[in-house]
Amino acid sequence: MPEVIDLGGYGDAFRTDPHPVYAELRARGPVHRVRLPAPDDAHPTWLVVGYEEARAALADPRLAKDPGAIGATFLDEELIGKHLLLADPPRHTRLRGLVSRAFTARRVRELAPRVRHITDDLLDTMLPHGRADLVESFAYPLPISVICELLGVPETDRAAFRKMSTEVVAPTSPDSERDAVERFAAYLTGLIEDKRCAGPGGDLLSDLIRTTADDGDRLSPEELRGMAYLLLIAGHETTVNLITNAVLTLLRHPGQLAAVRADPGLADAVVEETLRYEGPVENATFRYAAEPLEIGGVPVATGETVMIGLTAADRDPGRYPGPDRFDIHRDTRGHLAFGHGVHYCLGAPLARLEARTAIRSLLERAPGLSLDGPPGDWLPGTLIRGVRSLPVRW
Repeated sequence: MPEVIDLGGYGDAFRTDPHPVYAELRARGPVHRVRLPAPDDAHPTWLVVGYEEARAALADPRLAKDPGAIGATFLDEELIGKHLLLADPPRHTRLRGLVSRAFTARRVRELAPRVRHITDDLLDTMLPHGRADLVESFAYPLPISVICELLGVPETDRAAFRKMSTEVVAPTSPDSERDAVERFAAYLTGLIEDKRCAGPGGDLLSDLIRTTADDGDRLSPEELRGMAYLLLIAGHETTVNLITNAVLTLLRHPGQLAAVRADPGLADAVVEETLRYEGPVENATFRYAAEPLEIGGVPVATGETVMIGLTAADRDPGRYPGPDRFDIHRDTRGHLAFGHGVHYCLGAPLARLEARTAIRSLLERAPGLSLDGPPGDWLPGTLIRGVRSLPVRW
């Protein structure tokens, strides 16, 4: 039997900075049997830390996203319904096709003026104070406002929505996660019913309710709830931490910060290097071996779980020279922060739009931006990578 490495044994240092641990594992091999730290799954899982192995695994059809492939169920599916992260082709193909009819590239492009307007309003409110928690005042409200407007979530519901969402992606305990998902399910059921009764509207959720494929196919009520759940959570939690991680990393690298201040056009490069260097999704959600396979020469048996380390893979020195150096001038092409293959992130264009708008506007309007104390704690778990707070001044 392979050695099981207990990642929880590294203590708080692993949550604060997991990169040395991933580097240690990569040096020993691209795939390892690990036990995740609490509050994540306590059962051993395979962890892929090598870049080439991770890229191949992300596109390997033998690694199912649907836990039903091995006779298991997942909390999301049990309480919410099927969504893209719990489906494989052909069902995944069908779901993505229906969602893509409403969530188009044109729709994202048309959001650009609204994203700029929300960004400017937030900065108008924040900047006169001279100091702030950037997460609370800027990095969180921007993407939550955008995704809630996009999907038609009433403004009065957004505070409660934030509590549920944060507990889902960074649970403090298994019971609290279940409670948050149950409340989310009840909320979305009511929201969808309200929109169905209200008739056609201009928001994405209203469009999804009425989207019909050429053959007459439509999303079922459970699929609608599952897709709304995924879009709401994935549509803002990841972007909050992408913006926060980008700003924190720039403030810790004054030479890079000076370069962006001198050339605001480098905001796109900041986003891409942050995605590679300190991306908001540390590890992809579980995959399940639907049949025996090998990953990096390591045999994986049917029914075993596999976690693909996006953060670990994107710091593989075999792919990116000097990977622990933050360098906005490097070639970041091929990074895995948004995944790879059929499950490549549907919301990547929107995340990039929001992040580059936020970074460019913040640095232009707060040229004296600096840290105002240590960042807050890093979020628990091994899914989302980000800090709870980021005190800054200008």
